[in-house]
Amino acid sequence: MLYPQNSLTRRMVDLSGFWQIHFDETQSGRFEAGFEGGEMIAVPASWNDQIAGRRDYLGIAWYQTEFALPWGWRGQRIFIRFNSVNYLAEVWLNGVRLGEHEGGHLPFIFEITDHVRDQGNTLVLRVDGELAADRVPPGQIAGKENITFGAANFPDTTFDFFPFCGIQRPVLLYCIPQTAITDITVVTEIDGTAGIVSVQTAHTPGEGFTTRCTIQGHSTFQTGEGENGSTTLSIPNAALWSPQAPNLYALTVELMYDGAPVDSYTLEIGIRTIKVDGDRLLLNGEPVKLLGFGRHEDFPVIGRGLMPALIIKDYGLMRWIGANSFRTSHYPYSEQMMQLADQLGFLVIDETPAVGLFFQEPGLDRRSQLCQQYIRELIDRDKNHPSVIMWSLANEPHTSTPEARRAYDSPNFTVIEHSSQPAAVEAFREQAALARALDPTRPITLVSWEGAVEESWQFVDVICFNRYNGWYQQSGRIETGVQRLSHEIDVIHARFPGPFIMSEFGADTIPGHHADPPEMFSEEYQAELLSQYIAMLNSKPFVVGQHIWNLCDFKTAQGVIRMGSYNYKGIFTRDRRPKMAAHRVRQLWTGQTESD
Repeated sequence: MLYPQNSLTRRMVDLSGFWQIHFDETQSGRFEAGFEGGEMIAVPASWNDQIAGRRDYLGIAWYQTEFALPWGWRGQRIFIRFNSVNYLAEVWLNGVRLGEHEGGHLPFIFEITDHVRDQGNTLVLRVDGELAADRVPPGQIAGKENITFGAANFPDTTFDFFPFCGIQRPVLLYCIPQTAITDITVVTEIDGTAGIVSVQTAHTPGEGFTTRCTIQGHSTFQTGEGENGSTTLSIPNAALWSPQAPNLYALTVELMYDGAPVDSYTLEIGIRTIKVDGDRLLLNGEPVKLLGFGRHEDFPVIGRGLMPALIIKDYGLMRWIGANSFRTSHYPYSEQMMQLADQLGFLVIDETPAVGLFFQEPGLDRRSQLCQQYIRELIDRDKNHPSVIMWSLANEPHTSTPEARRAYDSPNFTVIEHSSQPAAVEAFREQAALARALDPTRPITLVSWEGAVEESWQFVDVICFNRYNGWYQQSGRIETGVQRLSHEIDVIHARFPGPFIMSEFGADTIPGHHADPPEMFSEEYQAELLSQYIAMLNSKPFVVGQHIWNLCDFKTAQGVIRMGSYNYKGIFTRDRRPKMAAHRVRQLWTGQTESD
């Protein structure tokens, strides 16, 4: 899925701005051709914080805007692209239904060539933000205490972040030639000092076309059957991509007919390799250690809406603290975030929106189908980013049986036979196979809190584990909790050898609350807990990553453990002010003190 761009052969217009919205609480309205009397709303941004009285509204809302077709676009193929609409979107243009898409955080496209007018186009979206057991992520689950962590939340989520709704990333109008490049897949290897770049392309059907690929003066023609082609370029003395030197090359692909280009697309690529070797994760053949965070696309007023200044701020905070990586917890981040990861040299574990999964009816088959849809869409969107080093199938699925959970919670972490639900094992077997078929070049992970009873870890290349000893367990006893966790990590590694990432750990911390000696919710407690975790993780050579939860405080559903509907595990506040732990972690990761 190529991101729209402006070039000699392509045009793109951003439809972001002030739209109209109409909330349909009774679900009785039909506004396919447009409506009158709506409220103004900014796009992109979630509706929950920006519209008064709609914070907890997760129902139906209708959006509309009007646009004119830019001059000179006639004769081209014209499309509209929605970068993220949460959760279920149905779209009409001038009263004609274009289609629908389920799931937030991933883009979808409709061709509108035959339906768009020169002037007075009315674009209408019906957005459904309801939580439901057969959706992904799921919500409103009957018997929740037997499936999830047992927390009672409002809204009734199975995940610990607020379910923001609406058009949350830009809506793009774009055109391409009648015969055009439709897909590019880039795979890089290293041969001595040379970079080997393999390029696969696809274009709209047509005879007599060839494709020319150019990387900074190195060109090659590719031919293929029908609309597909492939070629390989060798770049002598290649400048490799890494966090220390995020070198990028401009790859230009031109579709040629009778010796002349009819379409072109330019893509920034990085030459690098990522592989698993025993207990090591290798970047460009050298061991790499991931230091970083889980984070959320979350900010006051805009909710989960795209805010470029916030992206710049978060990257600045991560660089200051010594981080080189992050996980897109618990959904794919914006394409702008990913593009900057390429440019700034951050390593990314790219995660689908499959958070809070459970494996009982109702809706099991549908949830599994949605998870596979998300894997296809995510890999299609992000396959060419050098920053993306790993695919994450899901976060904290509820896979174990009650019997296995009781046995494993014993002091010795007893693992019984058939610890996971059969439906969970089969679902992740299929998902891992699908991800490998779509992209055999990157490792796969599954982020779990289940521990050594997580049977689905047998299908992945890297173990990602979330645990909050000293917080949810062994509360107030950091040293006891860290000792128990150290033993558990060894148990996990013995059963599932290979690279291990501590993908979540941390403690809620009220900004400005202090205690001596450290006590829970104080800034001193968070700093001490993170210090002891990091020291323990550094002592284990197979631990190749430590991701603190979280970079910043973020909004959640209401619950008895969420004061003010916030998760306070950030080492920065929601408005990006550092807590004591930020300075402590910076010292541990960089060796620099506050005065440096």
